[in-house]
Formats: sequence, structure tokens, C-alpha cells
Amino acid sequence: MPIHPLIQKLVASGPVLTDGAWGTQLQARGLAPGDTPDLWNLTHPEKVAEVARAYVEAGSQVILTNTFGGNRFRLAEAGAADKVREINEAGARLSKVAAGGRALVFASIGPSGKMLMTGDVTADELSAAFTEQAIALARGGADALVVETMGDLEEAVLAVRAAKATGLAVVASMVFDSGKDKDRTMMGTTPEQAAAGLIAAGADVIGSNCGQGIAGFVKICGRFKTAANGHPVWIKGNAGLPKVVAGKATYETTPEEFAGFVPALVEAGAGFIGGCCGTAPEFIREAGRRLRK
Repeated sequence: MPIHPLIQKLVASGPVLTDGAWGTQLQARGLAPGDTPDLWNLTHPEKVAEVARAYVEAGSQVILTNTFGGNRFRLAEAGAADKVREINEAGARLSKVAAGGRALVFASIGPSGKMLMTGDVTADELSAAFTEQAIALARGGADALVVETMGDLEEAVLAVRAAKATGLAVVASMVFDSGKDKDRTMMGTTPEQAAAGLIAAGADVIGSNCGQGIAGFVKICGRFKTAANGHPVWIKGNAGLPKVVAGKATYETTPEEFAGFVPALVEAGAGFIGGCCGTAPEFIREAGRRLRK
């Protein structure tokens, strides 16, 4: 399957700078731990837009959306399963307006929180949920869709197919946090197996986010690049692993330390570079400086 023209155009001039964490940024603006961030698209739109704008101002060429948990299963836990369309359309629109033509919006689709292998949910139910979310994000004006933080390749494949059916470009990103070398997903999938499955499902960009600090992503990136069959590689590492201090997760990696890994990621073949948990606009600004060098 050919790579979507939007992606080809984006990576033609070198690695693309994406954004950083959203959850920790919303918490810094008053979101209580344990609350559902996606609901803020309706209740605190100005705070959500503020996060998006901060990343655009930090130099992100691609920003995500506050829709990571915007599927019907996750929203049902917050009593908002009937608001899937409204929450996702609003999330895409808020990022789009904040981007103001200075960045593209790749809307976030996270895992369902249900397990296929235990029979929590069927493949058909997952497909329906991801389709519903993807259509709403496309309607909200997203430029592309990002299936991210996936631990189960089977679930990721269902989400990619649903996203692909919108006609938008699709990024697919897995979490590698298991095995002695932290190079397997929770289901034991390797980067090579993930690459093959995600490309077969129609992903235009493949890669990894979350799960570990940025240092661990250099090897994973290289393995994806080798297995990617010409598809660009997406990398969004954490600011290290959190330590709980006074009941609050704190990350010890500094923006400078984080950005110090950018040259190695570029060398390993990363086509998109950004941050995940614990990163903030200053991490992205610093990473941008390193990219420009």
C-alpha cells in the first residue's frame, strides 16, 4: 500500500518535530489525577487549547489532540459513552484552531482499556468503537490519525483499519516496556512483528511511544527502521520513568538531557520525533534546537 501523500510531503525535508505530553500538561492546569481528560474538550476547552498552542509555539510541526481516551469503552467509565462524537469532534477542532495553520493536527486514538484475549470485548465491538471515534475525529478536521500507546498488536491492527477507512493518513505506535531489554510489548510482540502487522493493516507511519525513557528508544527506532519497508518511523519517548514524590509522579530527565538523544534518534532513522509522559513544551523546544543543528 503506498504511503499517504501527506506523510511523503512532510518527511521529504527531514525529521518532523511533534509535540509532548498532554496528560501532565492538563494536570498542571487543574485536571485532577483520575479524572477523564477527554471531558475537558467540552468543560474546559480554553485549557485544552492552551496546551495545543503551547506546543505550536514551542515549534511542533505536528500536534495531537486531547482524545486519547475518546472511545466508547473509556468514556463509559466516566458516564459519557453517549458523547463520543461530541468529545472527539471538539478535540480535533480545538487543536486545529490552536494550530492556526502553523502545525498539522494528528488526532489521538488510544487503547480501549479492554482485553481481546480474555474475552472482555470482541474484535467486532472494538472495530465499531474505533470506527466511531475515527469518523468523529475526521469530522472535527484532523489532518491525520495516530493510533498510539498500544500494547496488543491485534487491537492496534483493528484501530489502524478503522482509522484508514476515513481516508486520512495513519500513524501506528506501540509500547515496548517488557522483556529483559524492554524491547517487547506486554503481549511479547517485537518491533519487527509490530512493523509487519501494522504495515499490513495500512499504517503509513509506524513506531513507538511511552513505556520507557528516551534512552531506550534509540535501539527500538533502529529496529523499526530496518523492518519498516520505507515507512517513516515515529518516536515519542518519556522523560525517564516517574518517581512518586508526595503522591505525585515526577520525572527527572531535563529538557536538555532529553534533547541530547535527538541526534542518535535521527541517526537510527526516526522520521517523527516528540515526547510522551513527563515531557512539556520546553522539551520540544530543546529537541527542535537539536534537530536544526
